[in-house]
Amino acid sequence: MNQDRRDRLRDAAIAVLAQEGGRGLTHRAVDAAAAVPTGTAKNYFPTRDALLRGAAERCAEQYRALAQTLAGDGQERGPEAESGPGPETGPGSGPGLGPGLGPAPADAAQLAALLAGLLRDTAGPGRTRVLAYLELQAAAARRPWLAALLDPVAAADFTAHAHLLRAAGLAAGPERARALTLALHGAVPHLLTGAPATLAATGLDDLDRFTRELLASVCEEEDR
Repeated sequence: MNQDRRDRLRDAAIAVLAQEGGRGLTHRAVDAAAAVPTGTAKNYFPTRDALLRGAAERCAEQYRALAQTLAGDGQERGPEAESGPGPETGPGSGPGLGPGLGPAPADAAQLAALLAGLLRDTAGPGRTRVLAYLELQAAAARRPWLAALLDPVAAADFTAHAHLLRAAGLAAGPERARALTLALHGAVPHLLTGAPATLAATGLDDLDRFTRELLASVCEEEDR
């Protein structure tokens, strides 16, 4: 089997999921997106579930690569880089995270800037990846095998964000990592939609301010 062509088909499946949604994922659509002869995708992925699995596995591979970057460029490596998928972001993804982050942030200001950049990537260069991941999550609600495949991808976000909080010298208990991760995940659909009134109401119209305020809220002193 030609691995380069297989990867090309998996990337095409991600592009189709992002552009057409789950119902648009067909062998013919993947062939067209990959610019290969009709029937090629079916040779590599005989069923539609096989296409979904291929796309999900590709997302997980991208996610693992980003988890290693999030662990810090040559710095302390968190368990997310050892044990399995972490965020091609994110949230994601996790769903919203993007590659090439460089060294872990050294303080709250650097972490806020990093998170703002990750959120910008959601509606920019990472839009295709994030939309595809959300379509896979929707399909996983009806396919337990797919849910099991995506589970470590989503779960690793919590570990990755705990590592980033620690690297920045901030309180990084499980409850803070959960609050930060869920807030970032919750921002993703609004950023993808881009509705101005909603962005203004949520504070997502100014991502630098949003991430600064989010960190301040998540990491406030326990006894306040």
